[in-house]
Amino acid sequence: MKHFKIAFIALFSLSICLQSCQTEDLNDSIEESKILEDLDNDNIPDAIVNKLAEFYMNTDGIKKVDFLLPDGTTMDMYQVEEDIMLSEKQIMALEINNGITDRNYRTNNLVSQGRNISIVGYTGSGGFGLSDKEKTALQWAVNNYNNLSGVSISFTLTFSTNYQSKDMVVYHNPNQSGAGGSAGFPSNGLPNKFVQIYGLNNYDTNVVEHVITHEIGHSVGFRHTDWFSRQSCGQNSNEGTAGVGAISIPGTSSGYNPDSIMVACFSNGEDGEFDSDDVIGLQYMY
Repeated sequence: MKHFKIAFIALFSLSICLQSCQTEDLNDSIEESKILEDLDNDNIPDAIVNKLAEFYMNTDGIKKVDFLLPDGTTMDMYQVEEDIMLSEKQIMALEINNGITDRNYRTNNLVSQGRNISIVGYTGSGGFGLSDKEKTALQWAVNNYNNLSGVSISFTLTFSTNYQSKDMVVYHNPNQSGAGGSAGFPSNGLPNKFVQIYGLNNYDTNVVEHVITHEIGHSVGFRHTDWFSRQSCGQNSNEGTAGVGAISIPGTSSGYNPDSIMVACFSNGEDGEFDSDDVIGLQYMY
């Protein structure tokens, strides 16, 4: 997702720096970060590439990642579309379905209806704990979800170092270059557990709120609204107009909606709030 890397997109005002869905410049980040193992698709098992292609995810530039956890340990993950992190088990468990158009999109994998999601903002040491700004942004992001009517899932937020028993943990990755975040998709009726953010100190709280709300959106089943074009990144990368794994949500706007919180790239002017299409999407899913 993001091809401008710490740069400015020519299609936009130079005063607006777009970050890929929550990662600043993928190629530069790969070179600078020790987290990523620089592998091309030839080094990724065919079964992984084929499964992601069936799910209609962009298979260009898949990376095998030593994904950093809040306790400093790592786990093997695959980085797809820059801000999606999935284990081999999660990839192979992706469910296939048909039917997509140019609207807000969800995955086939969703959280169980009516679930209260326990979410913790990590407060540990070693650079993994959230800053005061990030804590406030996380609270605002959780409020975004809990304040919605007609949505069956909800969140209970705490701040601590105890994340093992929680459904989701939001934490800072001190080793990642660039600015943004990463998350995965739900599985087995549970949300994605690990949500990373990084490099957001120079952005105001609303932008940090946007990034966290976006990544939680992935964690409960949203795809990128503009996955078919990546227009928010100043690109024209169509991942397909028919296939599987990106299900259109009835009632959401047709075509590109730059105001959706789930567009692939963000700007430094985000307000961190849901667009009406995001609300319709969540009400439809849950």
